[in-house]
Amino acid sequence: MKSFAYFAFLLIIISIFSCNQQSENKTPTIGFVDFLEDATLAPAHTGFIDALKKNGFSEEKKNIKVVYNNAQGNIPTLIQIVNRFVTHKVDLIATCTTLSSITTLQKTKTIPVFVMVSPTAKIMNLIDNVGNQPVNMFGAVEDLNYIDTSFSNISKFLNPKVGNLVVGMIYNQSEPQSVDAKNRIDMLAKKLNITLVALPLNTSADAQLITKSLLSHHIDAFFANPDNTVFASFETILKSCNQMNVPIFTSEAGLVKRGAVAAFGADIYLWGYQAGEQASRYLKNHNIKNIKPEMVKIRKRVYNITAANRYHLNIPSNFEPIK
Repeated sequence: MKSFAYFAFLLIIISIFSCNQQSENKTPTIGFVDFLEDATLAPAHTGFIDALKKNGFSEEKKNIKVVYNNAQGNIPTLIQIVNRFVTHKVDLIATCTTLSSITTLQKTKTIPVFVMVSPTAKIMNLIDNVGNQPVNMFGAVEDLNYIDTSFSNISKFLNPKVGNLVVGMIYNQSEPQSVDAKNRIDMLAKKLNITLVALPLNTSADAQLITKSLLSHHIDAFFANPDNTVFASFETILKSCNQMNVPIFTSEAGLVKRGAVAAFGADIYLWGYQAGEQASRYLKNHNIKNIKPEMVKIRKRVYNITAANRYHLNIPSNFEPIK
């Protein structure tokens, strides 16, 4: 009888040890939430995964599990995705674009969130009453300083060919970074003696109508600001602008690949890679002590050869062709 009791006790100890070992060996799960399907934004996810691989984390090695979800531009779907990640208590969440980052950081205060293609916590209105950003926010962010350079480039490409410039843009009133960019550009345009015509756009379905309305103002150039709706509608915007011989300038290098003339902006792949490097540091020891949000490190001046030739533009020497 004593031997049976001892055997039962031993089984309990082995079971507890086994459970603890399974818990310790549990494969970390990464929830990646993208707001929309877009060729400009897609490289961020690739860069993030590549950074993890370089640091020894991959699904092939079975030391991480990545659950990728895309909201396809639908906010209720975005909320469902984030709620699912939070409910299942994933080890970390990676977010691409502003709305994904805001939604996630509003839903969890404990799961580390590694943001990319997103602005600072201040621009996202995530600063609390005493001036602190979310304690679980990490990754790579941007402020709007680069917008000044991006917008000012228009004059370098078009003047003295064009005298008093009229530049058009569209913006989404529900996206904080888009509204902030519009307000910043509005002030900058006045300093540069550029007439800015800005029209609101709420969904990509309205892109063609709003763009044609903008073009009726006889603009000399179109400025594509950092806006998810602009990204999703870009081919429609580009087609309308090309039909009216209006060149597009932007702050996003990815849009230059898709047909804009030029940009001073972040390389989206490297932006995702930078966030992935941070996530890798966290995965190595699950310690957030020495991790904090970083500003985007690499921005480039790039131009599209085909678009530049189409409009017979002289390219400043500090711009390089997009690859």
